Amino acid sequence: MTEKIGFIGLGIMGGGMAHNLLKAGFDVTVWNRTAVRMEPLVAAGAKAGSSPADVAMQSDVILVCVSDTPDVEAVILGADGVIESAKAGSLVVDHSTISPTATKEIAAQLSAKGVHMLDAPISGGSEGAAKGTLSIMVGGDAAQFERALPVFQAMGKTITHVGGTGAGQTVKLVNQILVVVTMLGVAEALLFAEAGGLDLAKTLTAVSGGAAGSWSLSNRGPQMVQRDWRPGFTIDLQQKDLRLVLEAADQFGVPTLGTGMVFQLYRTLQQQGLGGDGNHALVKALENLAGMEIGE
Repeated sequence: MTEKIGFIGLGIMGGGMAHNLLKAGFDVTVWNRTAVRMEPLVAAGAKAGSSPADVAMQSDVILVCVSDTPDVEAVILGADGVIESAKAGSLVVDHSTISPTATKEIAAQLSAKGVHMLDAPISGGSEGAAKGTLSIMVGGDAAQFERALPVFQAMGKTITHVGGTGAGQTVKLVNQILVVVTMLGVAEALLFAEAGGLDLAKTLTAVSGGAAGSWSLSNRGPQMVQRDWRPGFTIDLQQKDLRLVLEAADQFGVPTLGTGMVFQLYRTLQQQGLGGDGNHALVKALENLAGMEIGE
């Protein structure tokens, strides 16, 4: 018998992920703090839960995809949280990006109630969530990973068990370092191309297939050129992740020069009220320094 799925958090990523679970034929109960976001899922066949605890009561595997560490703690450990009614033997999977240390603490509290946990942060932007092509990096018990694999396969394409509890979150922070430092390279290169009088679309075509190619260049480069700042992932959320990177790097004693620079550049954009723009709007910070704009 297929396990019943609960999904908590239907934002820019969670909504698409929950839709893909329904498409795959899973029985899904959803909950979101802003109730209106449940409506499209209910119309597609999901059941609406009245609280995280209610979702947990009706589910064998409970997926969580919310913004930050305090949000995860609230929906799992707080009043009317998952821990209040999750059945012994059930599995909580956290797809949020949060502190690896907090992840271990949450997992320990769930374990004391006989509930398993995997930390399974995601990458691929809103496009990947909608298309079911996310990368999912998973920390926790190998047997629970195997249990959750059919669920992951409905939402993602690259699914990797990376280690014990907290390892998924740490790998996600590796991912975020690569994302933002690469984004800085894309932004800097396009500003250089603009200053050099190049056709930006042709320049992207010329360099995307070679050694300089990347997901960010192919997917976010054209958005920069078209000045389309709709978010696959917002600056505000990116900054939350970078704080986690810089905090962990401080604990590890690792220099993160590029990441620290991008964090400060994003901060200038937040101060201008641009935190809701996509993270590719990083180029605006360089434009501000250069006194020029790229693209149309």
